[in-house]
Amino acid sequence: MKEIKLFINGEFRTSGQDFTSMNPANNEPVAKVYLPSEKDIDAAVDAADAAFHSAEWRGMDQNKRADILELISEKMKERRNELTELEIADSGSSIRKAKADIHNAASYFKVLAGQLRKFQFEIKDEAASRAGFSQNYKMYEPVGVCAQIIPWNFPLVMAAWKIGPVIASGCTTVLKSAQETPVTAAILAEILNDSGLPKGVVNIITGGAKEGEYLLKNPKVRKVAFTGSTQVGRKIMQAAGANLQKLSLELGGKSANIVLDDADLSLAVDGALYAFLYHSGQACDSGTRLFVEEKIYPAFKEALVKRVAEVKVGIPTDPAAGYGPVINQKQFDSIMGYITTSKKEGAKLLFGGERVSGGEFDKGYYIQPTLFEVTPDNTIFNEEIFGPVVAITPVKNEDEAIKLANKSIYGLAGAVWSTNPERAKKVARQLETGTVWINEYHLLNPGMPFGGYKQSGVGREMGEEGLKAYLEVKHLWVSDCDERSKKPWFDAIF
Repeated sequence: MKEIKLFINGEFRTSGQDFTSMNPANNEPVAKVYLPSEKDIDAAVDAADAAFHSAEWRGMDQNKRADILELISEKMKERRNELTELEIADSGSSIRKAKADIHNAASYFKVLAGQLRKFQFEIKDEAASRAGFSQNYKMYEPVGVCAQIIPWNFPLVMAAWKIGPVIASGCTTVLKSAQETPVTAAILAEILNDSGLPKGVVNIITGGAKEGEYLLKNPKVRKVAFTGSTQVGRKIMQAAGANLQKLSLELGGKSANIVLDDADLSLAVDGALYAFLYHSGQACDSGTRLFVEEKIYPAFKEALVKRVAEVKVGIPTDPAAGYGPVINQKQFDSIMGYITTSKKEGAKLLFGGERVSGGEFDKGYYIQPTLFEVTPDNTIFNEEIFGPVVAITPVKNEDEAIKLANKSIYGLAGAVWSTNPERAKKVARQLETGTVWINEYHLLNPGMPFGGYKQSGVGREMGEEGLKAYLEVKHLWVSDCDERSKKPWFDAIF
């Protein structure tokens, strides 16, 4: 069994409190994990603050930081098998999903290194400058000490998304992994330690709400970055107001997946299933509201029900498994509660709706892929479930699809399926959401921004916008006028 220690100021430490991380597939122990005390959390913030103000880190050339990012990527790839095994055990990820996560996390560090080498931290604004009067520059400088909190559904990917721009920008951080999935973030700490990163730049602890709340209260924290539920995001935004901390929030979603009447049905059916079943539906951008034009609805529904029966719910280590368990009993109960509510409300159950049981399945938290035909009045049309459940609604036309898609407090992602690219783009432009796929779902480009509209978040991760989220912009005015007689504005006080 692994031992997961606190990573503070370049050292791995134990503490006076620990717990056992459990495998959601079979409830077997994965790791002994140490929880931080308030003293430990303060020490981590102090280490980040000292590192931020150190000559070594503040004076490090951006190309050297890019070298470190590339080395992290290489070392992650070297340990891919170990990381995959631990990601499966700790989070219940299927082996195919876990392999993709390790690849994507490593790739992000590599892509970010390339972006960093090209990024201009000082830019002369020629339009604002005038010879004989002033030269004007925009200077991008690191925000400072960050507090970063990641969720349990994509532990390593989320850690990469948070830590990467910290290193690229020249900030420092205390990252808190989710108590449900602390293991791979701790392995990443080992990789950071072996990649030449100065001590204190990145500190990694784990814990729950109590540890997170204490971390955010520290007055040395200048920026908070959080990925998780909208409900918790609201609380974090309120707490950040006390010290006017900068915020990046990537929150919940209830993403619309629109199938137009000219869509390729075989592609759209498989895409619709992938959209809501990937990682047991435990993805914030999942396409859990499925809108299908009436003209093709009967044929689409028939094909969808037939195809979903072919999805294999399985033990995560089984290469044939489409998806595995949900994370724990609490999440299982929440999802099953939504299924029960939907039945009581009269939503039409088309498939699934039950626990997967028998043999090895009895040890974990497995749920059948579940299809409901619903109206906008049903609870699951509006609320995020975070499980393998989709709400399907027939629509008269694309205008009704757009209207219903935007009828949500969320705006994280969405998709449009059509064989007419221009028609699909027209619909996509009208969706109030941060990412829209056309004839695709879930795929993200590390060079492009990701984040939400409305109550799905504040700010963006990845891409240039993700880097700038960790930078302050300074206006530098350099006078090009050195004679007192040419500064009549001084006369205002004489």
